[in-house]
Amino acid sequence: MRMPAEWEPHQATWLAWPHEKSDWPGKFEPIPWLYGEIVRHLARVERVRIITEDEERVRKILLKSHVDLNAVDFFHHATNRSWTRDYCPLFVHARPNIAITHWRFNGWAKYDNFEHDAEIPHAIADRFGIDRVETGLVLEGGAIDVNGAGKLLATEECLLSDVQARNPGVGKRALESAFRKYLGVKETIWLGRGIAGDDTHGHVDDIARFTSADTVVTVVEPDKSDPNHEPLKDNLSRLRARKDLSVVTLPMPEPVYFNRQRLPASYANFYIANGIVLVPTFADKNDGVVLNTLRRLFEDRDVIGIPCRDLVLGLGTLHCMTQQEPRGFRS
Repeated sequence: MRMPAEWEPHQATWLAWPHEKSDWPGKFEPIPWLYGEIVRHLARVERVRIITEDEERVRKILLKSHVDLNAVDFFHHATNRSWTRDYCPLFVHARPNIAITHWRFNGWAKYDNFEHDAEIPHAIADRFGIDRVETGLVLEGGAIDVNGAGKLLATEECLLSDVQARNPGVGKRALESAFRKYLGVKETIWLGRGIAGDDTHGHVDDIARFTSADTVVTVVEPDKSDPNHEPLKDNLSRLRARKDLSVVTLPMPEPVYFNRQRLPASYANFYIANGIVLVPTFADKNDGVVLNTLRRLFEDRDVIGIPCRDLVLGLGTLHCMTQQEPRGFRS
C-alpha cells in the first residue's frame, strides 16, 4: 500500500457541508457561501463529493454560486463537524486498485461529539465497495503529510504528547511501523510543535507541507515576542539539517483574533487539487508574498487565494476541510 502525494491525480475531493453553528460563533452565516465558492473552483478540475443530510439546501447554494453540479456528488450521512481532512478515510494505492485505510477518530482527543464523523470511513467503504483496512490506531489526516515517495511529516506535539493523546502508550517506533505498513512510508520526519491557536495540538498541515518529492515549505515567524517564533525556528532547523530536502519558507500572517481568541491562521493550510492550488489568505500584507512563492513552486497549476478570516474561526481552513480521493478505482 502507498498513500499518494496530494499533487498526484485526484478522482475527487471530499467535503462535509458545514452545519455546526457553534464552530463559528456569531459568524456562521458567510461560511456556507464560502464553501460554495470553494466548490466552484474544485468542480472545474475534478469531482466534488459532499457529505450532507440536506442536499436540497446545499444544491440551492451551489446553484447561486455558479457551481457545475454535473461535477458534484452527494453522500448522505450525518456529521458532527465539517473537517473531513481528519475523519474521512486515507485512500491508498493498493494492488489492483484503491483501498481505504481506516484510522480511528476520537474528536482530536478533545471533543465528546464525534460519533457521526467516526462512522464516515466505514460508510464510504460500504457504499462504494472499497476494501477497508482497519489500523486500530487513531490518526487524523491533518497530523501527517506525505510526498508519495516514502517520506512523511508529523509533529511530536500531536502524536507523541500526553496532552490530547491519540494513542496512549504507543511510541514513536510503533507509529513509524504503522505508517510503513499502512501508508507505504519508509521514513517519518519528526518536527516539534505546531502553531498557537491550534486546538488539534500540533497538526503538521499548519506548519510544513511537501510541494514535491524533495521540497518542503515551512512557515516561520520572525517576531521573537510571538509564541510561534521558537517552535517554528526549531522546525526550520530540523528540516534544514537534512541534505535530501529543499526547504522553502513561508511567512506567517499577522496574528488573527476574534473575541480575544487567537486563531490558527497559517498559509501552510493550502490544498492541492487537479491543476489548481487553493491557498488561504487573511487580508494580510504577506498574502501576495505567499501566493507568488507557491506559484513558483507549482508552475503547472493555477494558484488561487481564498479569503479565510471568517473560515479560520472554526479553527481550520482549506486543507482541514478537504480530503483527496486519488484516481484509480472508479469513474
